[in-house]
Amino acid sequence: MRGKIANRFLINYVLMLFISILITFMVFAITDFANDMINKNLMKNNYTAEQLMKDDYRTIAYEEVLAHGGGIRIITSELETVMSEGIDTIGKEKLSMEEWTEFLAGSKKIGVPYSYDIAYNAEGGYWIIVTFPTSIRIDLDIAHNERYPSKDMQAVAGFIVSVILFYLLSLALVTVIYSRITSIGFVDPLRKLYHIAKRLGEGDYSARVEMKTNNEIAELGQIFNTMAEKIEKEIALRESSEENRKRLILDISHDLKNPLAAMMGYAELCLKDPNLPEEKRQEYSKVIYDSCIRVNGLINDLFEFSKLESSEYKIEPVPIDLCEYLREEMSTLLPLLDSSGFTYVFNIPEEEILASIDPKEMRRVIHNLIMNSIQHNPPGTTVTLTLEQNEKEVLASIRDDGIGMTTEAAAHIFEAFVRGDSTRNSKSGGTGLGLSIAEKIMMAHGGSIELKTAENEGCEFILHLPIE
Repeated sequence: MRGKIANRFLINYVLMLFISILITFMVFAITDFANDMINKNLMKNNYTAEQLMKDDYRTIAYEEVLAHGGGIRIITSELETVMSEGIDTIGKEKLSMEEWTEFLAGSKKIGVPYSYDIAYNAEGGYWIIVTFPTSIRIDLDIAHNERYPSKDMQAVAGFIVSVILFYLLSLALVTVIYSRITSIGFVDPLRKLYHIAKRLGEGDYSARVEMKTNNEIAELGQIFNTMAEKIEKEIALRESSEENRKRLILDISHDLKNPLAAMMGYAELCLKDPNLPEEKRQEYSKVIYDSCIRVNGLINDLFEFSKLESSEYKIEPVPIDLCEYLREEMSTLLPLLDSSGFTYVFNIPEEEILASIDPKEMRRVIHNLIMNSIQHNPPGTTVTLTLEQNEKEVLASIRDDGIGMTTEAAAHIFEAFVRGDSTRNSKSGGTGLGLSIAEKIMMAHGGSIELKTAENEGCEFILHLPIE
């Protein structure tokens, strides 16, 4: 992978090298063309020394030169200034031969901020210098004498070719090195992504990629990590769901086994012994009936549990006064509490507390919690119902002062088929689904259920309902 990307980078940079060289030559050509076009439109080309020259310098019309910001100077053959108007870049009335020679040579140098046009009038015996200030001038030129070939031509040309070749080779070397360095910055992170993707493809969803860069590849790496994390969680949930399904089947089989065995056994006794005393027949029928009630309760709870597990399950909440609602619900449970030998305390405010609930589903939650207290506690236990409201939610507490449960049992109490006594027997009469159903109903309401307990200190179930 690295070789392919590195080669691709090298090809791209070599292509850019050729484009850069082409652009360089184009810049030189365009600059020379622009310089030529500019020179043709400059004032100095409209007022040259040759155009202004007269045999008698006193008759020269130089007013336009001055009007366009230029200057004119007349120097005799003895190098004395006899006329100077406008810009003066010499500043002396008489020049020596060295000074004059230096001026002539300097007037054609690159970078001089003035344009000089100089001509000599043999008839009048004077030099005319026309000067204009330079705004901007680009001095790029190569001098070559075509009329008189130089003996140094071969050596100079060879040197120039060597310089050009060295320049091109240097550019090529820098291009190769830079392409390699750049490709490393891309290839190493991509190699990490490649290995992570390969591990994910092989089923190792714990793989993660660590990027020290801060670019799009690092963002892609983060996306890979997020994807791997989600897949890992989904697989864990799927495995957990499969384990729960297997455990659920075992629990259902276990809970159905005892009552069905009792029904079959006692029914068989009734069938095989036609002379069975009426007292025994009644006793056996009662066992069969109780077993049928238990199986029916388990089937109903399984039906409710599966319904709550379905994605199509939806509650139908309506605004309701919880105070009045709980009073009515508890009134239906008073006979059961009395017959079980339980005492009860209700702390329900007189003022109205509004919340949106599904009355039918919430009734199941309340009944399940009360039945849980009755089934797992001895007579004489006190059940306390408390309702209160704060700024964020409504809290309904159902507390008993019974036997409580251990921390280990409480940690799994809301799981299906888990009972507080953790013995997996049926003496308590519960199916082990009531608290799981209550939790799912509370979650459907956007709330939650919380358990506070300790061994021999009772249980307190707190229902949390959000305030709209």
